[in-house]
Amino acid sequence: MQKNQHTNKAIFLTGGGTGGHIYPCVSILNELLGKMQIFYVGNKKNPEFEVVTKISDDVRFLDVPVFGMPRKIGIKLVKWVFLLFISVIKCLYYALKYKPDTVFASGGYVSAPMVIVSNILKIPYVMHDSDAHPGVVTRAFSKGAKAVNLAFGEANRFVKSKNITNFKNPVRNEFFTISKEEARTAFDVGEKDFCILIMGGSQGAKTINNAAIGLIKHFKDAKNVKIIFQTGKKNYDDVISALGGGIGNSIVRPYFEKMYVPILAADIVVSRAGSLSISEILAAKKPSILIPYPYAAANHQRKNAREIEKTGAAIYIEDCELTGEMLIKTIEDLMSSPDKLKLLVQNAAGQIDENPTYKILDLILDAANARTVKDLK
Repeated sequence: MQKNQHTNKAIFLTGGGTGGHIYPCVSILNELLGKMQIFYVGNKKNPEFEVVTKISDDVRFLDVPVFGMPRKIGIKLVKWVFLLFISVIKCLYYALKYKPDTVFASGGYVSAPMVIVSNILKIPYVMHDSDAHPGVVTRAFSKGAKAVNLAFGEANRFVKSKNITNFKNPVRNEFFTISKEEARTAFDVGEKDFCILIMGGSQGAKTINNAAIGLIKHFKDAKNVKIIFQTGKKNYDDVISALGGGIGNSIVRPYFEKMYVPILAADIVVSRAGSLSISEILAAKKPSILIPYPYAAANHQRKNAREIEKTGAAIYIEDCELTGEMLIKTIEDLMSSPDKLKLLVQNAAGQIDENPTYKILDLILDAANARTVKDLK
C-alpha cells in the first residue's frame, strides 16, 4: 500500500461467481487487512464465500442471493428479477449500517446490487474488469465510477468513463519477490533444462490434458526437458492411468497451491486464456501457448488470447485444433529457434513492470479520501 494508512475507513469489496471476479478482490483484501474495515459482498452459495472466509476473521461477509441473469424469458428470469431486488434492498441495509467510504467492484452479476446502491447513495466506487471484452455490469455502470481499471487496453472502447486505467489484473506479490532460480530449485530444474509448465486451471482441461500426455510420453527420455503438469483435481487419476507410469522426470500433480512457483520456474507456459492466468504469466515475464476455453461466456478467453497474441507474447491455438502432435511440434520449434523464443520472452517481459495491485489500491484510496473530504464540507 503506497499511500497513508487509514484504519478508520471502511471498504466494501464485491464480485463473485468465478475466479476472474473473486481473486482481484482477494488481492486488494490481502493488502488492506489491518488497515481498513473490510466487508465482502457476495453470494454464500458461490466460491467467494469459502475463499474469503478462510482468509481472516477480520473480514465480514455480507450475503446477497443474486445469481447470473438467464438469457431466456421464463420462470428463472422472474426469479432472477426478484432476487436482484432483494439483493439491492440488502445492500441498502448493509451500506446504511456499515457506512463504507468506498466500494471496489470486480464486475459480474454479484457486484451489480452493491454498484446500484452506490449510485443511489452516492458512495464512490472503483470498478475493475479482467477481460478484453468487459462484462455487462462494467459497461452499464462504469460512467458513475470514480475510476475504472481495465486489464486490457482493447476494453477501453466499450467503457464510458473519464478515468480509465489499464493496470492489468492484481496478482500475488510473490511473482515479483521470488527469483526464477529459487523456483527452479524447488522443482529440481537444472540451469540448462528446458522447463515446460502445462496448466488447464484448478479443474483441469481435457483437451490440454490429452495433448500434455502425448508431450510427456514424447519427452520422457529427454534429460534436458522438464515438464511440470497440473492436471486438475478431477482428471488426475485418468491422466496417471493414461501415462502408465512413464513420466520420466516430469512432475505431475492434480493442483499446485502456490501456483506462482511452477510459473516462475518455467521457460514457457501452456495454459487456458483466463484473464488472471494471463496476468500471472505476464507478471512472471513468461511466454505462453494459449488455448482458450471455447465455451467461456461471451467468448472472453478467445478475445483475451487474441489480445496477448497481438503483443507477440503468446502463441494462439484453438482448442479444437490442439493435439499431442501439434503441441510437440510447437514446443520443439521453439526449442530449436532460440531467437523466436527470445522475442516471445522480451514481449512478455515488457508488459507488467510492477504489481498492479498497488496502483489499483491508490485508485481506491483516492476514492475513499474524496468521500471523506466531501463529508467534511
